[in-house]
Amino acid sequence: MQGELTCKQESVTLKEVVHLAIYIRPSAVRETLLSPQKIMLLRAHFTSGTSCGSCRTNAAGRRRSSTQARGAEEEGQSSFYECCMRCLGGVPYASLVATLLCFSGIALFCGCGHQALTETERLIETYFARNLQDYITLAYLIEYFQYVIYGLATFFFLYCIALLAEGFYTTSVARQTFGEFRSTVCGRCLSTMFIVITYFLAVIWLLVFALSALPVYFFYNMATTCHTINMLSETPSSINQLCVDARQYGLLPWNTVPGKACGMTLSNVCSTREFFLTYDLYIAAFAGAGITLLALLTYVVSTTYNFAVLRYLGRKGLGPRS
Repeated sequence: MQGELTCKQESVTLKEVVHLAIYIRPSAVRETLLSPQKIMLLRAHFTSGTSCGSCRTNAAGRRRSSTQARGAEEEGQSSFYECCMRCLGGVPYASLVATLLCFSGIALFCGCGHQALTETERLIETYFARNLQDYITLAYLIEYFQYVIYGLATFFFLYCIALLAEGFYTTSVARQTFGEFRSTVCGRCLSTMFIVITYFLAVIWLLVFALSALPVYFFYNMATTCHTINMLSETPSSINQLCVDARQYGLLPWNTVPGKACGMTLSNVCSTREFFLTYDLYIAAFAGAGITLLALLTYVVSTTYNFAVLRYLGRKGLGPRS
């Protein structure tokens, strides 16, 4: 760039070039009309075999190279943006949202439900049954349901991952990215299998959702009765008639003693930390069951849509392949 600027600033005529074609003595500098900067520039050009014209040519070449480099950089940035848009377009957002809902719902249901069952056994043992034989069946059922919770957590974790993978596989944009537009017989059979399994799971989980409301209803009745007892604390005779019988809900056999809590005893039960903790845990488990049911319904919609896309591609003549 310094040589280019010097060429622009110092103009050299043909006569001066011929006159200075030989090495210039210091005394000859005063005999010419050239400045010392011109003389040094011409010496350098004659020594290297270049001229100001070639200097300008090289500068123009460098400008073209820099322009081409900027164009290539802009093209690379555009290609990167298009690649990112294709990748984001290939994400099955419905399946992704359903997977997140399923994970959160199962975590709530299994974690809170497991701890709520443990606290329920402690409440029954402390306030509603004095003999171990009276609630031994309930203790076995609670232990059984806790193992079922472990299995549910594992199964839904793996199944949600499989549904998410199926959503990625059958997304039309993803197939466009990888150049695959033809539906396969295996792909359609796999989508049909996921639709059937998810539909039956949604029906079964609807029953689980309804059953998870029973302990919430039981503790809600206890909390309402305790509130009534606190309101009528000035009349002890009427308070003793307000009871919560665990045998009526099928938690204990009818010959269990005492099997129920009445009056101030029930009020003391409702004021304990165990009661509030168990109540909140059952509410959280109920909410987790509802979130899981919503996730399963979302899976049903997304898998049905994916199957419809595959059938559409097959009828369009793109072919089923085996």
